[in-house]
Amino acid sequence: MKNKNILSSVLLIYFICFILRLIEYFILRTDLSVIGEAIFHKLAGIAILIIFARFYKYKASEIGFSLEKCELKLLAGLLFGIFCFAIAYFIEILIAKSSGSYSGLKFYVTSYSVNGNLGNQTGLFFFALCIFGNIVNVVMEEGVFRGLFIRRLQEKLSYSSTAIISAVLFGFWHGVAPVRSFIDGESSVFGLCMNCLILILSSAVVGYKYGLITKITGSGFMAMGDHFVNNTLVNILHVVSTNDADELQMIRISIAQTLSFILVLIYYFYSKKKKKQAQINESIE
Repeated sequence: MKNKNILSSVLLIYFICFILRLIEYFILRTDLSVIGEAIFHKLAGIAILIIFARFYKYKASEIGFSLEKCELKLLAGLLFGIFCFAIAYFIEILIAKSSGSYSGLKFYVTSYSVNGNLGNQTGLFFFALCIFGNIVNVVMEEGVFRGLFIRRLQEKLSYSSTAIISAVLFGFWHGVAPVRSFIDGESSVFGLCMNCLILILSSAVVGYKYGLITKITGSGFMAMGDHFVNNTLVNILHVVSTNDADELQMIRISIAQTLSFILVLIYYFYSKKKKKQAQINESIE
């Protein structure tokens, strides 16, 4: 019964956050405004995170905000994300050059959209707004999904189970944009199904990766750094071709995330094996 109550409490928090997400995406639509980010439900999510963390008497370090070497872990996440995306951008440019359509790289701010990025802003204000919005985004999502949810679920479930549940919830969290695109008449039923399938599955895998990073490092800061790079680069660094910009964006993101997931998975199993060997050595001594 207690297991059921713990899962129910996580689903309740998720439901509250999800309702706020729906309100912003379908009513406020701030990501389509000059703000360019669906930021208000993320700010509300941070407030919800704080309220429930205090209610359950969790310390900041227990939900991913350990300050021990946080600067180094954040930097490691940023560099890791940049490394993976540098390779992805390089491959995308090679593909574009091979077809003779490559025109160059350009810096400008857009808002992410299922059917292609929107806008083209070059003012410093928009860059600052984009960075601030993505900081709020990673703090909320890593704090709630990899922090609060996993901490709460681990009271009765194994880490593997909690990481999977958190990843599934994170996947469905990203299914809102394709639904809005369909309702607004921007995609067909087939497009809706395909976009939902791709976004939900890819977001679940990425969410699981962030969970592994949090488990390996003992805090959420490296995952926040990697998450920030993933979201921000999509909005500010664009591959321009003779026809359009970011034609191969989904391929670029897939390459970067697949590479980073494989590297994290390899290191996770390596660290587990190393820890197990150390325990064996201690028992022998």
